[in-house]
Amino acid sequence: MYETLAVVGATGAVGRIVLEQLEARNFPYKRLKLLASQRSAGQQVRFKDETITVELLAPGAFEDVDIVIASTPDEVSAEFAPYAVKEGAIVVDESGYWRMDPKVPLIIPEVNPDAIADHQGIIASPNCSTTQMVVALAPLHQAAKVKRVVVSTYQATSGAGLAGNAELESSVRQILDGQTPGHETFQHPIGFNLIPQIGGEKFEGYTSEEMKMVYETRKIMGDDDIQVCPTAVRVPVTIGHSESILVETEKPLTVAEATELFRAAAGITVVDDLANHQYPMPRDCDGKDDVFVGRIRRDISGDGHGIAFWCVSDNLRKGAATNAVQIAELLQQSVASAG
Repeated sequence: MYETLAVVGATGAVGRIVLEQLEARNFPYKRLKLLASQRSAGQQVRFKDETITVELLAPGAFEDVDIVIASTPDEVSAEFAPYAVKEGAIVVDESGYWRMDPKVPLIIPEVNPDAIADHQGIIASPNCSTTQMVVALAPLHQAAKVKRVVVSTYQATSGAGLAGNAELESSVRQILDGQTPGHETFQHPIGFNLIPQIGGEKFEGYTSEEMKMVYETRKIMGDDDIQVCPTAVRVPVTIGHSESILVETEKPLTVAEATELFRAAAGITVVDDLANHQYPMPRDCDGKDDVFVGRIRRDISGDGHGIAFWCVSDNLRKGAATNAVQIAELLQQSVASAG
């Protein structure tokens, strides 16, 4: 059992769910320390049967901390994660800053748990859109080797934090009131709209969000030959990323085989009954930890090596908080096994 667990970004959208998950999953620790920026320091947070005062995130805040779960912007992680490691803590980081560092393992516990052994103090949790896709791809890759993926994402406004959901609400209200909606968080008004840009331009017209899905998928699955063609779209949904995925495999798979692989995989729930209008939707997946898969069908345009499916997951849970807590649990298990 860890003596002291620190949660960084404890008052943010993801940090709040990290705390919920720590309680729901009965994560073992003796002392909990909550850290946040100057804006949130001093707030009182109720956790289990105690009230904890949020402390200021500062270089000296990690003394005597054993494990850190951090939900912060990239620049904050870049500055403060090294302080935690220097003090002897292990950092489970949800920012994008460390993900592609060759010295930092990028972990989805259902997919590549063994890679955690290579950590040097920092372990990264993947981007939310990558996480749900790779959870779904992993059983297909293991059985038939994934060669190529074409994916379009439909990403909830909560992916941009509390400000994203607030802007969606205000945008819709302004439109319904006959006003011209404003926008700050997103590139355009999000109410009753779709925005085919998440992140800035990164490579040959692909955005940073899209290229994360390319590079992170290869790293997690341990295969640099996997080709990924992503399109990331912001949609007026508060919680739950959806993805339309076409995957081509080296060995052909039937729909029945792919469905059975999905059903047998950890962390996946299959909802697939088109005749009765049953398929995953964000409203139904909100608050759940699994990745939901449906609309499983063969690629009628290809050579028999393609499977198309629809994938939905709560981006704040498996896409962020839940995966981070699962990584911390994996660390706990490795410590227990070593002992």
